[in-house]
Amino acid sequence: MVHHTIVALEAIHSPLPEFKLPEPHTHTLTSYLRTSREDLHDRIRDATIIINVVHPLDSVALSEEITPHLQLIAVMGSGYDSVDLETCRRRGIRVTNCPHANVHTVAEHVIGMYFAARRRTVIMHERTMGTLGSGTEWKERATLAQYMRVRGDAPLNCEDEILGIVGYGAIGKRIALLAGALGMKVIVAGRKGEEAATEDRVSFADVLQKATVLVLCCPRTPETVNLMSDPEFKAMRPDALLINVSRGGIVDEAALLTALKTEQIAGAAADVFLKEPGEAGRYASSPLLGSEAQGLNITVSPHVAWFGEKTMANYQRILRENIEGWVAGKEQNIVA
Repeated sequence: MVHHTIVALEAIHSPLPEFKLPEPHTHTLTSYLRTSREDLHDRIRDATIIINVVHPLDSVALSEEITPHLQLIAVMGSGYDSVDLETCRRRGIRVTNCPHANVHTVAEHVIGMYFAARRRTVIMHERTMGTLGSGTEWKERATLAQYMRVRGDAPLNCEDEILGIVGYGAIGKRIALLAGALGMKVIVAGRKGEEAATEDRVSFADVLQKATVLVLCCPRTPETVNLMSDPEFKAMRPDALLINVSRGGIVDEAALLTALKTEQIAGAAADVFLKEPGEAGRYASSPLLGSEAQGLNITVSPHVAWFGEKTMANYQRILRENIEGWVAGKEQNIVA
């Protein structure tokens, strides 16, 4: 018999499936709702398989001293930038993910964020409720429509929008489909610093200048860290919106706050931040969540763009297939 010790570090995000490993393999599953940095090493010391979401698994945690038995890290999500892949490759630890599981849900979240940013829903809610401004402004002025204006102009309609996509994978393609159905013109960006690679790409610089809505759905890599900072915001249209559902760190958050304050761009929406509680084990503030952002046209959500019944069902199915397939010698969705 071959026994596997499976440890799930962050079951708070989604229920786990039942695993049926092929004979002669058996297993025990220990599941934790969440794991702190302080608890991590003790919890994974005997693991042969780790189920992870976004908890950092660095070279120390993945060393022979801490995880001598580890053979597989199964990421219950599409992103795997929290795992030190170089150490995994050196040790022969396999890493799998769940690609395309959240495509529909994330794309629909983007569309919701677009309407919230373009129609200034958060600002209008706060002004109407009186949590921003005098509290009696609507009664006194009979209208609050002026707060929907950008440099004197009322909001654009979908048919007048040019939506630029940075990251044209499965999510980017789904966003393009939905945006096209709404009547938007869709353009896809090539890599930053390069000319458009194919006929269906527009150079990154041109997308910045043309797009009225810029959606980031690209992976976080050394090349995409601070992809959007001061020079990029200065190159954008004053009526443009930025929507980020990719990863924290791709947008320079301080630069974005400045761009909103100075009206270099019309608004923003973010589902991800450079430092998040699930990644650090403790809360770390973002300038986009602080007092300086109050009253600005920014819509935020706590990294939940993926959250939906369809996504969770997909995660459970793919995770089970990944682990059972690896045990059976039929690997799939290998990223390292």
